Amino acid sequence: MAEIIQRDGTWAFDGDTVRITPGLHRSVPLFRQTYGEIAVPIAAVSGIVLEPERRGGRLRLRLREGADPLLQATCGRLPEAADPYRLTVDADRTGAAEYIAEEIRRALLLDRIPREPAKACLLPGPPVPVSVRTSDGTVSFDGTRVRIDWADTSERVKRATGPRIIGMGDLVQVEWLPHSGHEDGSLRFVTSETEFSKLPPEKDPYALDLWGSARRDLLTALVAAAVTARLPHPSTRAAFGNGELPSRAPVPPPASDHQDVLLRRLRELGRLHHEGVLTDEEFARTKAVVLRGF
Repeated sequence: MAEIIQRDGTWAFDGDTVRITPGLHRSVPLFRQTYGEIAVPIAAVSGIVLEPERRGGRLRLRLREGADPLLQATCGRLPEAADPYRLTVDADRTGAAEYIAEEIRRALLLDRIPREPAKACLLPGPPVPVSVRTSDGTVSFDGTRVRIDWADTSERVKRATGPRIIGMGDLVQVEWLPHSGHEDGSLRFVTSETEFSKLPPEKDPYALDLWGSARRDLLTALVAAAVTARLPHPSTRAAFGNGELPSRAPVPPPASDHQDVLLRRLRELGRLHHEGVLTDEEFARTKAVVLRGF
């Protein structure tokens, strides 16, 4: 067993699995502490490096493309400090860090782990159910459907559409963007009907506009990863040609006899359109979203 324990976290390798446990120190980002312990099978690893720094170094685990739903969902956009596959190493522990790195490299050679993209997720992603509260609303995922409940601070057009419930059978992919400087982030759930929608996140009833606490909004990446882990793997696109995913059986919309709710939401959208809050195109698309929900 090769192991290194640091304030930033603990890495242990038993020959088959790299077990990563985040530290409890206040310097460890909320995202890593919330994600918790990660068990990375050696088959998911493509390499490991120890990057020297002025005061110690940094271990960085490289994973094979397509092996981890978190990396798929975030597309390398996680802030450096929130990356669960890096470990800050103190100067007096660089020897232990090099030892564990060498043990992992040896296992990669002995097991002849390929470096090409994985054809299936080799990590399970965050456990469900998972729920995150943002300034734009609360997004929850129970393994079968996504639910968005809008906050009082959400745009009126979103609140007028009511809670958004999206079944896994309707989802094509998840698009996640973190805060970047003064730019807001977003979490968008793409369905076959909204794939080409050009509504901005603040008006899109299938998207959360992440403009509040960057520290807490980063947790939406957990939802994105949990959903991604249950979507068809990217490697299936090649099997169907033209980048298309295999077709899915349509999921019927939930039955509802709340006609008064429907009429109230349509009237609210009409007012927003009349007041100029919504353009003709935005009004038409948002109205279609409301109608599909009923």
